[in-house]
Amino acid sequence: MPRDPITQRLLLDWFVDLDMPEGLRAELVEGEFVVPPVPDGHHEHCISRIVGQMHRQSQTDMQFSGNKGLKLRNAEGYPQDHVIPDGTCAPKELRLFRGADPWMPCEGVAVVLEVTSSKPQIDREVKRRCYARGGIPLYLLVDRETSWITLFGNPESGDYQELHAVAFGKPLALHQPFAFDLDTTDFL
Repeated sequence: MPRDPITQRLLLDWFVDLDMPEGLRAELVEGEFVVPPVPDGHHEHCISRIVGQMHRQSQTDMQFSGNKGLKLRNAEGYPQDHVIPDGTCAPKELRLFRGADPWMPCEGVAVVLEVTSSKPQIDREVKRRCYARGGIPLYLLVDRETSWITLFGNPESGDYQELHAVAFGKPLALHQPFAFDLDTTDFL
């Protein structure tokens, strides 16, 4: 729901000053507060398998950050959304993570990774739109409920214009800067 700029500013100020209990994290996503659940073992297994393959097979030397806060523009163009992907990758030469603030801009990020948890619609729809508005070239979604992995690309007009999806167990071709087939056999 669109909010006036004053309300958006108050909401953002309140969010930035929020003091979460240790071990929990909060996100501000399309004007809603989201407190993701603590990940289970299969969630972390999927991330580990993807990151390992990216480090071994990527055509570009990549750096990875798990749970790095990103500041993104909302639908009205305000720098409002504060989202924490399960994984963020950027070319190592950019050194984006070294010295970065807890909430960094998304310029230079090559791909964000999400593995669904108890509220998969947030990852499937809401975060997808946030990442597209932020201009992040690729969004990789591991949907454990459907047993599919999807690579979204070509962000334009607030959403991704391309998607490539495969069932767990089949390889997924990753675009540049990765340029390799992601093995999803171990996600089953």
